[in-house]
Amino acid sequence: MSLTEQVQSIDLLQDQGINAGDISKLRSAGICSIAVSSANPLDSLQVWSRLTHAQSVLSSTRRNLTKIKGLSEVKVEKIKDAAAKIKVSKRSLRSELRENVFKITTGSSQFDEMLGGGLTSMSITEVFGEYRCGKTQLCHTLCVAAQLSKSLGGAEGKVAFIDTEGTFRPERIKAIARRFGVDPLACLENISYARALNSEHQIELVEQLGDELATGCYRLLIVDSILACFRVDYSGRGELNERQQKLNQHLAYLTRVAEDYNVAVFLTNQVQSDPGASSLFAAADGRKPVGGHVLAHASATRILLRKGRGDERVGKLLDSPNMPESECVYVIGEGGIKDSE
Repeated sequence: MSLTEQVQSIDLLQDQGINAGDISKLRSAGICSIAVSSANPLDSLQVWSRLTHAQSVLSSTRRNLTKIKGLSEVKVEKIKDAAAKIKVSKRSLRSELRENVFKITTGSSQFDEMLGGGLTSMSITEVFGEYRCGKTQLCHTLCVAAQLSKSLGGAEGKVAFIDTEGTFRPERIKAIARRFGVDPLACLENISYARALNSEHQIELVEQLGDELATGCYRLLIVDSILACFRVDYSGRGELNERQQKLNQHLAYLTRVAEDYNVAVFLTNQVQSDPGASSLFAAADGRKPVGGHVLAHASATRILLRKGRGDERVGKLLDSPNMPESECVYVIGEGGIKDSE
């Protein structure tokens, strides 16, 4: 059963006694389904400009629904009860959906082995490290790898790329595509790119994606990097609490996107100095990922990248729900991430 077949439109609420006017109010607020949303796919390499949200009746809180103009607490309660009565397909249960989990190759067999076969869908994978350790190059490689056939370790799908630091380079995509024998131009057409200007814009871009992901065409969502805009918009300890709250909501949304649409969410993260080196995830040189425990708990898989000898880079798996802590060595070549020779 495809994802679009699992989508249950809010029009079904009419069968439960909800009038068309209230359904229209829900749709105008971006709530278009009982469980997950659907819409038409985006054109490639364009900035998402429509403010439509991947919200559903069951995933929206009563508090947020009452904020919609024209919906009272009584109406919201009636809508919630009606949505609960609509039978959800057995296939939408989490235990059943786990059977559809897929993996995407990183371009390095050693890296894939460390991850248990590659980047996993329906979860968030985070890599962090200092500059020149290969975070963005890994993003570029995954953009191509996700489009490969399943026999080659790909997922045969499109990629959504949210760039917060202006590091996306189409020429790198073309070079990596040639390595894998993929048409460079066709590869670029399957990447929907957006440049996030600030943390609010970044959050909006992810929210706008839900309708596109529901088409089932996308297999990978990349945010490079997750904290860059937040660190600029919120400075000092006085704004740290507000930043972490916003970040927590953003990550919760990304988690729901990964699970609802069976896509792999890949985040890069920056590091900061930790003189005390007290963090569980701190590197040997005293550097630790930014974002604190909020990001640590949201990431199902967490990987530290660091420089090795010469051109070599080292990836260390620090946290994973199904793989033990381990390391791998890789290099960055013209064709992206690959095994060390």
